[in-house]
Amino acid sequence: MRKLTEEKRLEELKRLEVMKEFEREYEAHVLVCGIDEAGRGPLAGPVVAGAVILPRDCEILFLNDSKKLSEKRREALFEEIQEKALAIGLGVAGPDRIDEINILQATYEAMRTAVSKLGMLPEVLLNDAVTIPGLTIPQIPIVKGDGKSVSIAAASIMAKVTRDHMMEEYDKLFPQYGFAKHKGYGTGAHIAALREFGPCPIHRRSFIKNFVSGENCE
Repeated sequence: MRKLTEEKRLEELKRLEVMKEFEREYEAHVLVCGIDEAGRGPLAGPVVAGAVILPRDCEILFLNDSKKLSEKRREALFEEIQEKALAIGLGVAGPDRIDEINILQATYEAMRTAVSKLGMLPEVLLNDAVTIPGLTIPQIPIVKGDGKSVSIAAASIMAKVTRDHMMEEYDKLFPQYGFAKHKGYGTGAHIAALREFGPCPIHRRSFIKNFVSGENCE
């Protein structure tokens, strides 16, 4: 990464201060945890949730919604978050579970798992747009929170990069689908491969019925 000029660094710090608004509102008295997910939309692979507790006044430049970052930037931030976070939890719900209970419920399940794996108990959850059922911890749903809260942004990056790494490993098992490139999303190339080869064990049967015949979905 190129070294920032002092002007650019100050500009970035100013942007991050805006993204700390929700943390400042709560963290003076309680542990604040950001929660987000990656992989609700793909035709294949798991949904992954991240939960991250950052130290007060933590400085991680370029934290943002993971979708707005380059792969190189996400990977660098993934490492930095692991170095600086007080706690990180990850939860995974696989394609079979998604088919069994639907993607929304599987996402909630992955989020609850992520919280349970933090190793410490947060007192407020900042969530990207959702309220997670089955948790007694106070929750603050924030629409487009991954671009408004540093904690949610950090959780979004942890979830996204973790899932991307998983899909790259699946690509080695099922190279004909191109998972390393599209990460399971419904690109033209992925749909063409699905129609040519049929579904593999990590395809979500409930998501692919429009692309393959019914008997091939079972």
